[in-house]
Amino acid sequence: MACKNFPFLKAFFLLPLLFVSAVFAQTSAIEGSILNDKSSFYYIDFKNYPALSAGMPIGMFDSGTGGLTVLDAVVNFDAYNNKSGRKKSDGIADFSREDFIYLADQANMPYGNYAAVGKTDLLKEHIIKDAQFLLGSKYYHDNRIHSDKKPIKILVIACNTATAYGKTDVENFLKKAGSPVKVIGVIDAGARGALSTFKKNESGSIAIFATAGTVASKGYETALKNLIAANGYTGKLQFFSQGGVGLAEAIDEDLNYIDRKAQEPRTLYKGPDLAKNDLAIQKALLDIYNFDFSAYKMLCDANDPEQCNSMQINSPENYVRFHLVSLLEKMRATPGALPLKAMILGCTHYPFLTAEIQKVLGELRKVKTEGAYRYKHLLAKKVNLIDPAVNTADELFVYLSERQLLNKTDKKANGDFFISIPNPKNGQIITEENGSRFSYDYKYGRKAGEIQEYIQVVPFSRANIPVDVKERIHLQIPKTDALIKNSANDRLLPEAGKW
Repeated sequence: MACKNFPFLKAFFLLPLLFVSAVFAQTSAIEGSILNDKSSFYYIDFKNYPALSAGMPIGMFDSGTGGLTVLDAVVNFDAYNNKSGRKKSDGIADFSREDFIYLADQANMPYGNYAAVGKTDLLKEHIIKDAQFLLGSKYYHDNRIHSDKKPIKILVIACNTATAYGKTDVENFLKKAGSPVKVIGVIDAGARGALSTFKKNESGSIAIFATAGTVASKGYETALKNLIAANGYTGKLQFFSQGGVGLAEAIDEDLNYIDRKAQEPRTLYKGPDLAKNDLAIQKALLDIYNFDFSAYKMLCDANDPEQCNSMQINSPENYVRFHLVSLLEKMRATPGALPLKAMILGCTHYPFLTAEIQKVLGELRKVKTEGAYRYKHLLAKKVNLIDPAVNTADELFVYLSERQLLNKTDKKANGDFFISIPNPKNGQIITEENGSRFSYDYKYGRKAGEIQEYIQVVPFSRANIPVDVKERIHLQIPKTDALIKNSANDRLLPEAGKW
């Protein structure tokens, strides 16, 4: 039966295609500015974008410095023989000759909160702007625009929330631009890593420990379910999610969640406390949290924690304690919960605290209440912490290798590192304290479609990276720390500002 004989049927079958085409044809304000407005700061002439070549840099972005853990996994990745291309380590890092450009959108972080305040459209605009920066040539230095940043050959979204909410948008934007640049995200990689710890017929639980925005997106659950179906897993697999509100922010020293100078509870604080129903610190669980109250790592309005009317978390380690206990309490309240075997670190900041997470899980395994183990039955003999970064590095290598885009020249890896700060030239922005951060209300009060330069993207320096963050990078990801120290844009800075 041909559709031409039944015009109404032909129209019926074409409607979905027409709808998809109409949606795809829609261009957001920021996309229009990049693609069509030659007077815009964001405009990129994609018709003259250079042909992709092996010598071009790999571009990568995150909402802050957490994505450096993804870059570090790439820098240290050695799973293939560099001569034969076969999957076998040869003692030589597989990306040892590559150039990298990294962007930390620190001014607009945390990305995980935009969904909670109904601003996913604004979040997607930030994500498109991140891609625009990596594809474009402009950055700021000394409050002046420079236009010598190199174009990239591939774009890695080193941020779980940005992958969940914006990867498809970036891919569609690149199609509209006619760009062949590939986009790789971290979520599918993390899901594959978690499932690799299970036999095909094995049962158990997988925890998704991520930002609230990533959890709300259900990106990991969807990816896990798709992979389970595609790869024939027959065991019973359960998923438990914990939105780690405040943890990534504390790692990046966001004053809304941590202030190392504070000695008492603060009005600015947005993290878990005694009053928030959805983020309540339970006094009945204080012995189980086992918070460290020394050096004002917890802020309390009384000397005895039991007597606190106000209690605030003030260290990354204590955020870990709160969220892991909250996760296990959630599992404990679920009838038939299976032992936890894999925990996806679904935020790129969290691998900075792998040792702390393992330590707290070890402590919680031993906790007893009323003579019985409280959580031991909920924890497998080994809980595998899954860092999606390694799987992302593998996907990146395979893609570049298959398309002959791996750099084969005799050179060492190099990198340029950039971070966003509030734009001092924009008189409409509202900042806190010394102007280094947007106020919380301003950050989440903005509207998508208002095309203005909220931020400046500048080189990493001592002035825009907190001391504790810099020290963590130095100690935990030394190869990436060396790349930052030796980066070309570091040489732009006066001695006092260098990394």
